[in-house]
Amino acid sequence: MPEGPEIRRAADRIEKQIGGRVVEDAWFAFPELASQADSLIGQRVVGVDTRGKAMLIRFANQKVLYSHNQLYGVWKLHRADQPPDTKRSLRVRLESEGRVASLYSASDISLWDKQALGQHPFLARLGPDLLSEKVSADDVLVRLTLKPFYRRSLGALLLDQGLVAGLGNYLRSEILFFARLHPAKRPADLSLDQQKTLAMLIVDITRQAYKLAGVTNTEAWIEQARATGETRRQWRFAVFERAGLSCHRCGDIIERMSVGSRRLYWCPTCQPAS
Repeated sequence: MPEGPEIRRAADRIEKQIGGRVVEDAWFAFPELASQADSLIGQRVVGVDTRGKAMLIRFANQKVLYSHNQLYGVWKLHRADQPPDTKRSLRVRLESEGRVASLYSASDISLWDKQALGQHPFLARLGPDLLSEKVSADDVLVRLTLKPFYRRSLGALLLDQGLVAGLGNYLRSEILFFARLHPAKRPADLSLDQQKTLAMLIVDITRQAYKLAGVTNTEAWIEQARATGETRRQWRFAVFERAGLSCHRCGDIIERMSVGSRRLYWCPTCQPAS
């Protein structure tokens, strides 16, 4: 599933494609949305932002199109006279000045009035978004010490969208590795300095992944990995998807475990359990 940085980059591309333009045609596959398509025609797209892994396309009449890609959804941008060659099922199509943003395969799509958006059952549970809102490391530090989060294992906590929105599987592994923390550790087990480092890395690594299209590794380690013939899928990360390979930092072998029914990669030497 795409994580916050990937959804934020998709939102940027959609905003470049139709942002600031008036919708000339709108189409929805689902009947409950198809009946509302006319409410978007003639409306200007005033912004495209994200809340975690959800995308929000905002219109001048205060309507907001909510979508969540889940596992299979994908936005494709194209000219009106050049539809993409795909076998995916079209769900949403927005056209303006010959430019089109089309959403395929997603099923979690709804249209909201701006003032009611806070009642959305998914959005209402989210913590602050690291990429679409002004969130500092100090803000994250405060959240780590809140009662719902303070005594939970980091391996589970960093997937909880209530802590901060947008973290996912690869970000979890990378953040814990750079913080030198075992997934079983809890915020309650950490010193204040460790908590501060973790909070800083949650912000910094997420924003690096956004800026560098999913790359969370350091430049020096990337050069080292590429020199040994690693593929981008491997060198873009410090530990994620590198099970069986040597740790860039200490040389030990990266291992894989399952936490929350999802894979997590870690270094036994850099991230000791005790």
